[in-house]
Order: sequence, then C-alpha cells, then structure tokens
Amino acid sequence: MDAAMNAPIIRLAAVSKSFQAPRSGGIVEALRDVSLDVRPGEFLSIIGPSGCGKSTLLSLVAGFLPPTSGDIHFDGRQITGPSPERGVMFQDYALFPWRTVIENIEFGPFARGIGRRARRENARQLASLVGLAGFEDRYPHELSGGMRQRCALARLLANEPKVWLMDEPLAAVDLQTRIILQDELLRLWGDGIESCARPTVVFVTHGIDEAVLLADRVVVLARRPGRIKAIIDVDLPRPRAPLRSAPEVARIVEQLWNVIRDEAAMAIAEEGN
Repeated sequence: MDAAMNAPIIRLAAVSKSFQAPRSGGIVEALRDVSLDVRPGEFLSIIGPSGCGKSTLLSLVAGFLPPTSGDIHFDGRQITGPSPERGVMFQDYALFPWRTVIENIEFGPFARGIGRRARRENARQLASLVGLAGFEDRYPHELSGGMRQRCALARLLANEPKVWLMDEPLAAVDLQTRIILQDELLRLWGDGIESCARPTVVFVTHGIDEAVLLADRVVVLARRPGRIKAIIDVDLPRPRAPLRSAPEVARIVEQLWNVIRDEAAMAIAEEGN
C-alpha cells in the first residue's frame, strides 16, 4: 500500500523533443533528456527562460505531442494521447466563443456522453464555485479576462481530472486579478488539506514569486534545449495565501532568481543574435 501511495503519478524518463523548423527546415531541439517524477497531490511549478520548452513539456504530459525519445507514464501507464484524467488549462482561455459559460463548462462531460441533466447541474455548481453564478448564460466576449479564466478553470474541474496541467493560466490578467485568482486556485485545489485528497498540479509560469507561493517544488529549466537545471523544495507551511508577503517567500524567490538569472540573460542574448 505504501509503495503504491508513494509511486509517482507522472514519470518522465530521459525525455527529449525535437521539431522541424517550418521556415528553415532545420531541427530545433526543444527538450533534452528530461527525467522527473511528479508526486500524487503535489503542486509542481515549472519556470525557465522564454523558449526553454516549458509549454512543450506540458504538451507532452497532456498527450498532445509524442516525445522524440524517452518515456512518459501517468499512473504507471505510458501516455499515448490526451485523457480526461489529465485536464489542461491554457493562457489564452481557449473557450468556445459560440458557447455560453455553462455550455463551455459542461463541454467535457458532454463529450464523454454524460446526460444533459447531470452535466448541467454539475456545471451550475462549478460556475457558482468559481464565482460565476449569475453569468451562466453569458458568452466569453461578454466576460472580463478574469471571468474567462474562471470559466476555463471550471471547465477543467468538470471532468474531475487527477492532474491539472496549467500553462501560464494567469499570465493574461492584470496583477490584482492574478492575486485573487491565485488565492482561488489554491482554495479549489485544497490548500491546507491532506495531499492524498488533492489533485496533482503541474503549473507553468514565468513568475518566480507565483511559482513559490503556489508550489511544493519548483523545477527550473535551462535555456533551449530545455534541461532540468535545478529542483527547489518550497519548505513553507500551508495554507499559503497568508504567506504572500512573508520573508520566507522572498528568500526562496531570491534563491530561484540566482539559479535562473544567467540562463535568462543568455537566452535573451541568443534571441538577439
């Protein structure tokens, strides 16, 4: 029993990914030899300079892309494609503009063949849970950026995935909304409860402070080709929201910045060449 509980829910073993550049036809190596175990119920943040393969790594775990080499397993099974057990949330909301809030939220259960009454009731509960009660019949263009992201989060939750794969989900909103959504995300995830009762989160972000506030561990990727440069444990108590301005958070942010600073500077210099 203990061995099963301690087994990683996601395992990447020597994973590499290369693409063919559309213009030059040359090969671009996005990731190289990435090995990583993600624990059940943990919140794992991934940071790194632009172009280091963070989003590519998330797409591989989601099953949207196959690795060029290496293996990726979810719950002991090799990932061969997308699955409702691995829900994905994007930076650009990815809502269907022709569907209302409630119709967007219930899309996953609809695609899985869940009956209309059951999926609609669940969608209304989720709309209320994320603060969209009263907006169920609005279309995405009638919502603020923060409300669209709440809708995207509710849509993810509707499938009750074991893993939340989140690709810079708060990057497109203003700072005040981001702070509110960070707190909401922690609440919905189950910040402060036993890890065995929580989903697993893999969270890609450019924000070092955001990564530290949310995560149990932070993975730092080196510039392209993306490789794991460091994995930092965030040894802070939960719940986290009250610690937002704590000196302990600032200490770990500084530690991570010292790890990533040179990589970020070199990545910018290489982009200019």
